This record gives sequence, structure tokens and C-alpha cells, in this order.
Amino acid sequence: MQSSTVFITLWLLLIVFSVLSPETEAQPPTYRYHVCPNTTTFLINSTYQANRDTLLTSLSSNGSRGNGFYNTTSGRNPDTVYGLFLCRGDLSTSICQACVTFASTDISRRCPVEIAAVVWYDECLLRYSDENIFSAVAEEPAIVLFTTKNATGTEIPFDQLVTATVVMNMNDITTQTENKPAGSKKFATRETKLSSFQTLYTLAQCTPDLSGSGCSRCLQGARENLPNGLQGGRVLSPSCNVRYETYLFYNLAAVSPQPPPAPEEEKQNKSNRIPVLVASLSAIFGLAVVFISAFFIWRRRNSRDEENSQEVQLLGLVNEHSRETFNGENGERSQEFPSIRLDVLHAATNHFFDENKLGQGGFGPVYKVII
Repeated sequence: MQSSTVFITLWLLLIVFSVLSPETEAQPPTYRYHVCPNTTTFLINSTYQANRDTLLTSLSSNGSRGNGFYNTTSGRNPDTVYGLFLCRGDLSTSICQACVTFASTDISRRCPVEIAAVVWYDECLLRYSDENIFSAVAEEPAIVLFTTKNATGTEIPFDQLVTATVVMNMNDITTQTENKPAGSKKFATRETKLSSFQTLYTLAQCTPDLSGSGCSRCLQGARENLPNGLQGGRVLSPSCNVRYETYLFYNLAAVSPQPPPAPEEEKQNKSNRIPVLVASLSAIFGLAVVFISAFFIWRRRNSRDEENSQEVQLLGLVNEHSRETFNGENGERSQEFPSIRLDVLHAATNHFFDENKLGQGGFGPVYKVII
């Protein structure tokens, strides 16, 4: 009885964990089309097949490349195999890896003995061939996919708007990629408002090994094959693809433009602003101290000059009358004991007023003189 209860408990816990645990199995990519002409095939268990299988393994192991693109070769002539994959530019490395891993197995199932093949998914494309396919524009085979519902509700013809939008997108890619080094991502999107309730979303992409002019030529051919007047359409080729829809089909957050980083020179200027500001404030503070000190010195010297001026004026009175006698007569008197007129002393001491008396000296009372 006890063992039965334990079994039921474990069984219930297993059910609970299976329900609550997140789904870990990755969803397969959305298959669109494949081409593998059976005009040229290889023999089972041949050297070429071994090289192809090695190539597909190598592509799968590099599916997490940061730029979503990788090309490589396997084997030697005449059995060399060239291969590459391209993931949609807005997808994460994990989604790209899952698509490439699936495609490297799926293409062997769809094209078991074909010497060249290409397969497209919404998330990626994978391709191999016995010819060198690197940095070469391949517009064929081209696959055209479209919706059957016509577009309505726009103020201008829908096909003209689609054409204009894709042309702008192509120009953007050309401008962005012409000066980029080989291996850079060549991918762009654009959103165009058709009306207050409808937006057109457009995407264009080339393999990064193409030059700017090669990418532009491939997109030009793909754009010319786009169906007009529908709510959605796309053209898939081995080297590029274009697509438009009236619904958002890519990761908008991943393609939104980010503000450019500040140039190194601007960073250096910002880093130097604080020392310059500190130096400027220090200089201003130093000048302020100098001016304040000079002001107080000037005031002090001015006060001393006023005191000296009063002393000079008093001495001038003394010297002026030092040669006069009490009777108003001039005579040679000793400069050591100068004489001063009595009326001047009365005026200076307020008639020897007691409040002007400073004290008692050896020669009698000492009075404060007011000039």
C-alpha cells in the first residue's frame, strides 16, 4: 500500500513538471523552396559525396557566426565542394544556428545525389556546388513567391509605391555596402506608411561576399521580378533576396538604427573639459585673490597717505611759523624747538579744552591737535 502511494506521488510530480517546464525543442525553420537539378549527379559513396557531407558538417558547426554568413570548401580538385549559408540579417545567432543545422541535414534529404543545390527558408538559405560560388553574383535560379490578395485602400497605386520603396531600399544597401570591407553584413529594411492604418514593410539582403556593385546588380534583377499590386511578394535567388509585406515580418527592434557612438576625438574633448574647467576656475580664483589683496593694500596705503598728509600739513604749519617771533617778527630760531603762533594753537586745541588734553608730560600738559 505504501509503495503504491509513493508511485502515484512520483507519477503526479512527473506530470506537473512536464506541464510547467518550458519547451526546449527548437522549432524547425519555415521551408520555402529548394532547387537541385538532377542533370549532374554524383555516385553514392564517392569522394565528392564524402566532401559534400564534410562541407555540410562544417557549415553547421559555424552557424553561430556573428554576421550570419559563412563560406568554406571541402576536398581537392576535381572533387572540391564549395558551400555557404546566409541568415536573415535581423535574427539572433541562436536562430541562425538552428536554421543552418536543420538545413545542412534537410538539403541532403531533398537533394541526395545532386552535385549542386540550394534551399531557402524564411530564416536562412544554404547552398553548395562543385564550382566556385564565392564573390560571384548568382541571380538564377530565381524563385518568386507572392500572396494572391490584391492591395487596396491606398491613395496611390500600390505597385508604384512598392517599386519606389524597394528602389530606396536597394539604394540604401548600395550606399551602405560599397565602402564596407568584404564579409560585412549587407542587409536593410524600410517601413513606409501607406495610410493611417496600413504600413508597407520591405527587406533586401545580399551575401556579404559580394561587392557593392554586385549586390546592387542582383537586387536590381530581383526587384524587376517582384509581383506588383499584391499585399506581399518576394524574390529568392542564390546571391540576394527582396521581400515586401503589409505586415511586420522581421524583428523591428533588431533593425532600428542606433545612435552612432561619439567619435574618439569627441570623447577626448569631453574628458578634457573637466581639467580645463578646473584650471579656468583656479585662474579666476587666483585673479580674484590678487584683486582683493590689491584693493586692501590700496586702501591701507590710502589711509596711511591721508595720515601722512595730515602730519605733513601739521609739520607745514610748524615749519611755516618756526621762524616767526611772538611779535610777528621773523628771526632765526632753533628748528629743534620750533615756535607756533598762539592763534594756531588755540584753533588746534580748541583753546586748550580739557577734552583735547592727552596727559601730562615733562614740559607740561599734552594736548591733541585737530587740523
